[in-house]
Amino acid sequence: MKVSAFTFLRNGTLLGYPYLESIQSVLPIVDEFVVNVGFGEDDTAEKIRTIDNPKVRLIESAWNERMSDRGYVYAQQKMIAQFNCSGDWAFYLEGDEVVHESSLPIIRSAMERHLDNPLVEALVFDYYHFYGCPDYLAVSPGWYRRAPRIIRNSIRSYCPDGLFFVVMDHNKKGRYPRAALAGAPIYHYGHVRSVASMQEKMRQVSKYWGHTPPAFPNYGAIDGAAIRQFTGSHPAVVQDWLSREAETRFTPNPDHQLTRREQRHRWMMALERTFGWELSKKHYRLVE
Repeated sequence: MKVSAFTFLRNGTLLGYPYLESIQSVLPIVDEFVVNVGFGEDDTAEKIRTIDNPKVRLIESAWNERMSDRGYVYAQQKMIAQFNCSGDWAFYLEGDEVVHESSLPIIRSAMERHLDNPLVEALVFDYYHFYGCPDYLAVSPGWYRRAPRIIRNSIRSYCPDGLFFVVMDHNKKGRYPRAALAGAPIYHYGHVRSVASMQEKMRQVSKYWGHTPPAFPNYGAIDGAAIRQFTGSHPAVVQDWLSREAETRFTPNPDHQLTRREQRHRWMMALERTFGWELSKKHYRLVE
């Protein structure tokens, strides 16, 4: 079994991504890690070249700055990276996603177990979405609780906006992949980076989605019912980054006025508690 990992990045340093930690977190269980770095304004490519591991393969590309339709430029760059993968499985990690060292044998075992079962096209991970600081998780249905991050690399698949996979087993009609559980979580740190880095990230990202960047004064503007305290341990590889780059204090604003979206999520959480449902978005179909 050969396993590829892949990601795409642009201005990872400027935007406060723990991308070096993300890459290093899965190197022990992959045979190659393809990193597609867009030409930018910082030292992201140079820093990736400092990773002393022959598994890391860097490619560089130019982004289409005129592409502002629903994040499709992210799909383009993600697929450039995936199309350069040569493994049986392709493990996608975003630059702010990290895998815990304790999960590595579990993930490797899941890939081995499902390798010869064509019904399983992807492996789905649970998600820890850290919010505000590394001590809190966002838990409302507005945050996807599971997502496929490993895709079988021998099937026709693409990414419409960089966020999920679509399998094209018919010429003109796509569907979400058939999946099994990986049995491990992804640690998502995108919403604990410094406020300044988050402001810059929102400014740069918004233009690729065709809208004006919203104001982001701090992390406090959130429904307090949508977060809970994290009691586990963080991956060893990200500890230094958390101490340097992450916000250390976070308190929800008690005067925050719920948006209509947050009100809807409160109703959804109430239904989940009452009926045992799980109402977050699912870009996959579990088959095992």
